[in-house]
Amino acid sequence: MKNGLLVAVAVSMTASPLCGQQQQDPASAPAQDPMFAEPYVDVDEWRAAPVRHRYVHGGFKGTDMRFSFYFPDKAQYQNRFFQYVTPVPDNENLAQAPGDDKIGFSISSGAYFIETNGGGTSTIAGPAFRPDPTIGAFRANAAAAIFSRTLAAQMYGPHRTYGYLYGGSGGGYRTLGSMENTVGVWDGAVPFVLGTPMAAPNVFAVRMHAMRILEDRLAQIADAMDVGGSGDPYAGLNAEEAGALREVTRMGFPLKSWFGHKTMGVHAFTALYQGMVMADPGYFSDFWTKPGYLGFDRPEAFKNARLQFDTTVEQPLGEEAAVARGVPDVRIPGTSRGTAELAWQSAVKDGSARPVAIALRDTPPGVDFLGGDLVILSGEAAGQRLALRAIKGNIVTLGVVDSKTLARLKPGDAVRIDNSNFLAAQTYHRHQVPGPEYPVWDQFRRPDGQPVYPQRPVNLGPLFAMGAAGTVPTGKFNGKIIVVGATLDREAFAWQSDWYRQRFEQIYGADAGNRYRLWFAENALHGASEWEGAPTRVINYTPLLQQALRDVAAWVERGVPPPANSGYRVDDGQVILAGNASDRKGIQPIVTLRIGGADKAYVKTGEPFELVAEIEVPPGAGKIVDASWEFEGTGRFVSANLTDTPSAKMQIRKQWHYDTPGTFFVTLKVESERDGNASSTYARIPNLSRARVIVSP
Repeated sequence: MKNGLLVAVAVSMTASPLCGQQQQDPASAPAQDPMFAEPYVDVDEWRAAPVRHRYVHGGFKGTDMRFSFYFPDKAQYQNRFFQYVTPVPDNENLAQAPGDDKIGFSISSGAYFIETNGGGTSTIAGPAFRPDPTIGAFRANAAAAIFSRTLAAQMYGPHRTYGYLYGGSGGGYRTLGSMENTVGVWDGAVPFVLGTPMAAPNVFAVRMHAMRILEDRLAQIADAMDVGGSGDPYAGLNAEEAGALREVTRMGFPLKSWFGHKTMGVHAFTALYQGMVMADPGYFSDFWTKPGYLGFDRPEAFKNARLQFDTTVEQPLGEEAAVARGVPDVRIPGTSRGTAELAWQSAVKDGSARPVAIALRDTPPGVDFLGGDLVILSGEAAGQRLALRAIKGNIVTLGVVDSKTLARLKPGDAVRIDNSNFLAAQTYHRHQVPGPEYPVWDQFRRPDGQPVYPQRPVNLGPLFAMGAAGTVPTGKFNGKIIVVGATLDREAFAWQSDWYRQRFEQIYGADAGNRYRLWFAENALHGASEWEGAPTRVINYTPLLQQALRDVAAWVERGVPPPANSGYRVDDGQVILAGNASDRKGIQPIVTLRIGGADKAYVKTGEPFELVAEIEVPPGAGKIVDASWEFEGTGRFVSANLTDTPSAKMQIRKQWHYDTPGTFFVTLKVESERDGNASSTYARIPNLSRARVIVSP
């Protein structure tokens, strides 16, 4: 292989220079993207772990773009590649982290695997970043995909190489944007946990508003919505609290997801906040000074929430110093990078040696601080602001900040902690009412369709979406797509996947069924690995992505249609899945766990009771291959020791008792596999069900 081999791509109708028709013969390829004209390879070697593969690393001359390719032996190769898209431009070697299964899965599926750094972190786009989002959104990834075909032809001989892209959250935007803005680069895709062009910052704003108002009520709301609970999350709430819960629920926040209220924080809003302030600075003064905004209309609502505290800087703290002083949340786990739930943190902490926290002379009074600003009052940086993520004692941790301003901040400088703007941001969604295709905003419309609240001159949602996808997603794509949504998603509310379904069907009409599928993962959060924090409530949806990739490949290459769309309805912002397997469809097994026909039982200590689980896999989606029990809430599951031959429908019974009084939750987790192969490593589709047991002496 020679460094500098030219890679060519054609011009698409969207005028992106890289969006070209796939050419198996580089000599006949049309014009190339001038930014990625000279690829090079600097590492080419065989490796044994995690499975045997040929590792090729390189980039494109004159750019920060880097890529890694993982090629299988010729005997394993089936003329395809899988390419993962991170939510923000990140690192081209993430799949090499211990525990990551993307390389092994790809090779087991007859594919080589591609990952890139998305052009480098300098290509991060959005209102607070660089103005050209197309580089990180799809051009850099497409350049790598096309060059990989040249290397594949050299390794395996001339052939038609099929390509499949997948990514979640911001990577879902970028995956869909890639399919909408390129022709012939990828044949199919699996975008997952998608947000609409109105998602950011609105889903985070309404959630933060609810978190602040309902802080002391969230535990009881979570219990009401848990299995065996009352089912009435509004019981005991006052008018303000009920209004906040109704508002966030109608916007799409899943009621059952409040179980994670203690740890979920503000998520990606940390990275979005500065973009809001830069794009619409007038809002943050209007909020406190003009009628129609909550800060002006009801200032008493912020009596115990608004913080404006003056002090001075003691010293900036690097990561090690901050951790040593008891602020561990500044540390970003390296093994969690590139994922849907934590990639935003790589934008918060970019790996440089800059300070990540500030020690102050004084300790501010305690408030429920979700975020704010450090306003610099004196010194070289006087008049500037630094975004804050959290306060612990006299130490504040930093969000996305300007490095030059931070460098000018010195010990002794006068500063003010001010969360006024952050509080204002929590109802920003009320002032961003879009068109009727977004019915969750109907609660902010009068009967005549006009907005209840004053509207801002700029609608930020599409700007943020364009920053991730390269263009505002429309649903008009090339190739075939399987979308995977998560019903407990707190960041990309589940109805947003349905929004894309409606766009697809409007565009493709009767042919839509030949172009896309939508599968929901029940009991799944936004990030696939988030199940680790709640293993008795949440499943890992990675196996659904694996099966979706295999299915979209079979669809493209052999014309095998995937299982049907999930059956569901959207009820006032909430996605409600069909109750039985034949109606729900999709690919995930359904589990129903009962004690005496109910999801809650009252028993005495030592009294035996029988657990009965009904399990069924949707038509054509596989057979049940495994099941395991969890009785104590520790997350340690024990095998149910299935003895029946794998089948699509199964009943499991279990006798149990508790020797101590208390409230317990029993969980049964099951897995299905397309061919009923219990020894299969990948694409074992999980689901779970719970029952509440109240044990008295």
